[in-house]
Amino acid sequence: MAWSFVLAVMLAAALEVAANLLLSRSDGFRRLGLASSALVLVGLAFTCLAYAVRGMDLAVAYALWGGFGILGTSLGGWWLHGQRLKPAAWAGMALLIGGMALLHLA
Repeated sequence: MAWSFVLAVMLAAALEVAANLLLSRSDGFRRLGLASSALVLVGLAFTCLAYAVRGMDLAVAYALWGGFGILGTSLGGWWLHGQRLKPAAWAGMALLIGGMALLHLA
């Protein structure tokens, strides 16, 4: 598998995380600039994902995209917004990383 496809999945996840963090600041779509920016980023994330599935199975690409998106959004909320994560959430993220590594290696 070419690294360009893996990088496309990582970029898709980063764009999704940025979109999710913008959505949290959009005040339920009341701040249209932030909400519109989030929608554009989601569209770009799907574009990157579409490129990635050219060279990897959809199931793998989608699982990696979703997993990295969950990790990034959780950590971004913790770091940027001061959201508290319980020990079970940290353990779940560790399991998620392990699962994504196994999926990628399979």
